[in-house]
Amino acid sequence: MTAVRELLLSRIRDVADYPEPGVMFKDITPLLADPEAFTALTDALADIAVRSGATKIVGLEARGFILGAPVAVRAGLGFIPVRKAGKLPGATLSQAYDLEYGSAEIEVHAEDLNAGDRVLVIDDVLATGGTAEASVQLIRRAGAEVAGVAILMELGFLGGRQRLESALSGALLEALITI
Repeated sequence: MTAVRELLLSRIRDVADYPEPGVMFKDITPLLADPEAFTALTDALADIAVRSGATKIVGLEARGFILGAPVAVRAGLGFIPVRKAGKLPGATLSQAYDLEYGSAEIEVHAEDLNAGDRVLVIDDVLATGGTAEASVQLIRRAGAEVAGVAILMELGFLGGRQRLESALSGALLEALITI
């Protein structure tokens, strides 16, 4: 796995002062543009999905869609998008959560998750853990079981792991890269 981590890290570009001064943005678009790196990432996340016993993949808007959909295909699982509020037609379940300055809300189609589903949440970055924690709560409210959360990159200095581990109650939390 060390070679995979090195490959992934080599394709993540630092962008200084984006989206605001003082922030070092981790841009994954070079990784996505490189077929070898994107395949390695997809394979690594699909391996986590299989090991976790997941039956469905949830991808968090928006980069979680880009990562989660090919993982679901590779692992032979269904894919469910968790969207920002107001983006899904039909009956939805929603979960509000707090941000550093304000709040947000995510939704899923009510019929997409059922009792008996084991769901792995996939996203690109674990920062403060708010969105991932809300997705775990949403999955459980839908009656499904949380198999875990798999992340491309964890920003360890922001403390999201501690927040998310509490919400996961022992379910898997795996980051391919920790910064």
